[in-house]
Amino acid sequence: MSVVLAAASAPGVATQIAGSALIGVREGLETGIVVMILVAFLVESDRRDALRWVWTGVLAAVVMVVAVFAVIHWGTSTVTGLTAEIVAGVASLVAVAIVTTMVLWMRSAAATISGSLRTGLTRALDVGPLAIVALSFLAVGREGIETALLMVGYAENAAGSPWPLVGLLVGVAVAAALTVALYVGAIRIDLARFFRWTGVALIAVAAGILGYGIRALQIGGVIPGGGAVAVDLTSWWDAGSWYGTLVAGVLNLRPDPTVLQLAAWATYLVVVLTLFLRPTRAPAARSATPAPAAS
Repeated sequence: MSVVLAAASAPGVATQIAGSALIGVREGLETGIVVMILVAFLVESDRRDALRWVWTGVLAAVVMVVAVFAVIHWGTSTVTGLTAEIVAGVASLVAVAIVTTMVLWMRSAAATISGSLRTGLTRALDVGPLAIVALSFLAVGREGIETALLMVGYAENAAGSPWPLVGLLVGVAVAAALTVALYVGAIRIDLARFFRWTGVALIAVAAGILGYGIRALQIGGVIPGGGAVAVDLTSWWDAGSWYGTLVAGVLNLRPDPTVLQLAAWATYLVVVLTLFLRPTRAPAARSATPAPAAS
């Protein structure tokens, strides 16, 4: 829409693939770890018979995520003119809000997610197959919806180019390979550090989507200030250069942001990065209650 990347140019293709591949690797590995925890628990518990119900829930979640992405993308691509800008702007802001919530939630929940999933699966095994399907569906679907919304907001700025989708699939494939390698013990990854730095990168991408969404709403007349340009670097900024395509393709930034667009972008980065990078409190140790002596 507002920023069109030349799909034929190698730098433009590379940056579109790189940005969405980052999303695919980060979100795909989060999803893969969730599935790995569920599968490992069932194998360790000698309940391989329940694996089919876990995979049923995973498959249902994948179908649901694809459907959500298709519906939102179809809805935003079938409108034109100012309406298209408004729809794209609203979709981008919703995506940023949900992704930010999930990134900050994962920051605090990462230390306990394994125990929570194991506890939930233990209860689901007592209830029956439907509970197991529901648990895996919700656990995977939550991560998948985040990916779908982030990709919709990211891909809107690529003007219908197929490369963001290609990058996402590449990233998901890499994440799947890493998950399998982690499960069989072929590799070890400092997951805390991995999610920390990829989280920072995702926040930077989300900030660009936020700026894009505000600019789209300004063009659509929903938000004022569309003509108040904060800085105009177009006279020397080469949009077709490596740095131009990198900044536009990965970070969704443009050389002539409006005042509100630039302010929202900068404020988002400062606030969310501060929240994300602040030290986490170690979970309080539970006092052990001695078991009563057997009579």
